[in-house]
Amino acid sequence: MANKSIAALLSLFLFAALAAACSRGPVQPEEIGLFPVDDMEGLITRTGIRIDRELSSDGNGSLLVTADGPVTVQLYETGDIHLENARLIYRARLRTEDVEGQAYLEMWCSFPEKGEFFSRALHAPLSGTNEWTTQETPFLLQKGENPDNVKMNLVVTGKGKVWIDDIRLVMAPLQ
Repeated sequence: MANKSIAALLSLFLFAALAAACSRGPVQPEEIGLFPVDDMEGLITRTGIRIDRELSSDGNGSLLVTADGPVTVQLYETGDIHLENARLIYRARLRTEDVEGQAYLEMWCSFPEKGEFFSRALHAPLSGTNEWTTQETPFLLQKGENPDNVKMNLVVTGKGKVWIDDIRLVMAPLQ
């Protein structure tokens, strides 16, 4: 009788723990920076780009890059973000037209006395013509790795038009 009671209590405990874990669901990334690209304010590269009020993923304008050849468009820098032991994710919406080559996001993280390191969204580069697509690239920050600057770029390895909009920098726990 005692064994049945212990087994029943243990089963009840395991069921309650499983229910609690499932009710929490996955941890949602936390937004730490939003760059809507509604105007040229804060943009680093100023040549070969313009604000397009007609095509936008959020209805407020986007940045149009017209590439006549390979180009890296430096978009924004953050300065020190005071973040470590997390996944830093650079996310944006991209649209392409007649891209020969590839278009993808690139993020550079700078660390004091260590230098700069990059992450590129090469797992899903865009080429040809595509409607609005969300693209992202992560950078894993271990404990004690706190970047003093983060640079967000758009890379086009050939010719064509690329629109970028709704740029976000988010953090999520390491998994």
